[in-house]
Amino acid sequence: MRSAAIFFYRIFVVLLCVNIMYPLTGAAAPAPSQQDSEKIGRYEVVYHWNRLDWNFADPRMKQQFEVNQYWKQSMPAGIKVDQQGNYYVSVPRWAQGIPSTMNRIVVKNGKPLLEAFPSWEWNKAGDVKVLQSVLGYEIDENNRMWLLDQGKIAYNPSPDGSQKLVIWDLNKNKLIDSIKIPNEIASYRYSFLNDLVVDNKNGFVYITDSGNGGGWSSPVVGGIIVYNMKTKTFRRVLDRHYSTQDYPGFVFEIVHRPVFRDRPMKIGSDGIALSADRRTLYYCPVTGRNLYAIDTALVRNFNTPLEKISSSVQTIGSKRTNTDGMHADNRGNVFYTMLEGQGIGIYHSERNRFYKFISDDRMLWVDGVAFDQKGSIIFNNNRLHQMFERNQDDMDWNYPYNLIIWRAFVGKDVKSYLYAN
Repeated sequence: MRSAAIFFYRIFVVLLCVNIMYPLTGAAAPAPSQQDSEKIGRYEVVYHWNRLDWNFADPRMKQQFEVNQYWKQSMPAGIKVDQQGNYYVSVPRWAQGIPSTMNRIVVKNGKPLLEAFPSWEWNKAGDVKVLQSVLGYEIDENNRMWLLDQGKIAYNPSPDGSQKLVIWDLNKNKLIDSIKIPNEIASYRYSFLNDLVVDNKNGFVYITDSGNGGGWSSPVVGGIIVYNMKTKTFRRVLDRHYSTQDYPGFVFEIVHRPVFRDRPMKIGSDGIALSADRRTLYYCPVTGRNLYAIDTALVRNFNTPLEKISSSVQTIGSKRTNTDGMHADNRGNVFYTMLEGQGIGIYHSERNRFYKFISDDRMLWVDGVAFDQKGSIIFNNNRLHQMFERNQDDMDWNYPYNLIIWRAFVGKDVKSYLYAN
């Protein structure tokens, strides 16, 4: 009886996942093969580290990195893969000594190492013309990388010109453009430029500003930034709106332990996702569980009154977990990381339902999630809450699975929102 129950439960889970990936709509949805259906939800480790290491070009830099133990706060954040299959990792400079903030993974003698991308010169700390601290970025359907430079290092104010949007052609390996984000759009003191989504069809980029760049004791000044590709202009909307702020008094736990026991975390708008039809922008704070949405037609029109935008925010509901990164697929689903839930969840817009997709004890602070355009999501966990504890008491630097990049199958034809018809 027990084995029969387990068998039918597994069949139920597969059918549920298939319905999520291939929603019943007016148009005919492709029927996945039995083999594909059985693979949905399977996940595996792609890369893992006890701590990050680089393929250093300069032996002196490597020596300084080791002697000063800068690796203790070298945290992999965003994870993406390009059309050639290269994996990229951002390592924000939230502390001194980070060798390079944008990186490509290379394997040397069987060991995954980070290599500065697009070059070491482009990652020189202190030079505002190049990359200073990258957290969020995107690789679009044209194989162009959109890099969001926070500008600030170790939570110091961003020097003038350091906050910027950098566009890099991965096919030609050359700079396309670098656009300064001015102080009046994102405060050099309080901004914390977090993540972005790209809409090439309409010519816009949407950016979350978590507003916690002033440090732990400073007020949160969250908001959404809209960039018009045609006019090369920015507009800030939903500034300090309840949906872009931290939820008052929010405290969360991971594995039944409060995060930052001595200094409660406060982070505003962070995760961001754009629907496949480009009509809905989803976003959420880290310190809160709700998912919010706004009609992109309202924010694309820079003449829409700010009051109108503020009153048009939709509260989708609670994900029953707080979230860091998000990414929408080409089918109407939004994949979100689960910090409290230690895994990945899915929001299905047509059903207006949240689903738990996968979870694992090792998924401690699941940060970024993206698609490989081959039927799988890729995501990473980085133990942020432990790496940035003052004493790092919970970190065992000999444990080989402290930092992990994962891959999970979601459906043969499931891709990023960028590849929607």
